[in-house]
Amino acid sequence: MRAAARSRVVVVTGASGGVGRAVARAYARRARAVALLARGSAGLKAAAEEVRAAGCEPLPLEVDVADDGQVTDATEQVERLLGPIDVWVNAAFTSVFAPFSEVGPKEFRRVVEVDLLGFVHGTKAALERMRPRDRGAIVQVGSALAYRGVPLQSAYCASKHAIQGFHESLRCELLHEGSGVRTTMVQLPAVNTPQFSWVLSRLPKHPQPLPPIFQPEVAARAVVYAAEHPHRREYWCGGSTVATLIANALAPGLLDRYLARNGVAAQQNEEVSDPDRAANLWAPADGSSGHDYGAHGVFDESSEVRSGQWWASRHHGTLATVLGAAGAVGLLVSRARRR
Repeated sequence: MRAAARSRVVVVTGASGGVGRAVARAYARRARAVALLARGSAGLKAAAEEVRAAGCEPLPLEVDVADDGQVTDATEQVERLLGPIDVWVNAAFTSVFAPFSEVGPKEFRRVVEVDLLGFVHGTKAALERMRPRDRGAIVQVGSALAYRGVPLQSAYCASKHAIQGFHESLRCELLHEGSGVRTTMVQLPAVNTPQFSWVLSRLPKHPQPLPPIFQPEVAARAVVYAAEHPHRREYWCGGSTVATLIANALAPGLLDRYLARNGVAAQQNEEVSDPDRAANLWAPADGSSGHDYGAHGVFDESSEVRSGQWWASRHHGTLATVLGAAGAVGLLVSRARRR
């Protein structure tokens, strides 16, 4: 491990569970200190213990990212106690699983406040400290749903689409300035996180991600790599992400009809039952129960632990060289046979 990487101070929002929790674990082996921002006290405590056990200094802070004042105060505390922030990862989110007609206006607004404005608040707080130093990386944890809306997740999809536009606008401004601060976005596939056991749902069956499903460690590796190589505008993680984005670009109407037929049933699982499930829209799911949900959801048995596409994305130069060499060899063999 490079010494420079180990000296970094990293901030992760949504660090108490899911992808944010997996990112915090990954950075615990790479950074000097990790600030953990989230609402859930039980998840934050457990995450801090994991970070400390890996030899990294944790700083757990109970923060609602929808409140810009809380984010600003937390950022000041991070820099005062840990030092200058090198990497900021926006991963906090919430959602409502229901047809749009069954989502209340306050519920929709709350999702946007967390999933969009939470990213805006975090980015602004990080920029205010990184820009004078002319260095730092900000990673927006996105989704294939930043480009492609799906049924039952209207508020979440709207937020991810908006983050995509916000990211592009900010990136252009930083490039115009010639700033040393970089921002990048990682578009993730379906991930096995606890969100499907704590999201506010009005579905008749247990919510599930659209298959194929990947483990949160796959997402975490992508986020860490993006933070260390932030010059690319965005990264696509997972073959399903690539397929979805390409299909949406080439035949969005056809994809509309496909999702209309299959998308509702594919996001529900009748084999999973959780009658005591909590909803984290207004308060953290572990607030009253004290239960640490961790990084993984309930779909371990059907989740992929690696992504061949992600390897290819990171090594596209090597892959192009190998394919080019193979093509050249094939051409030479073909010519030799004709002779």
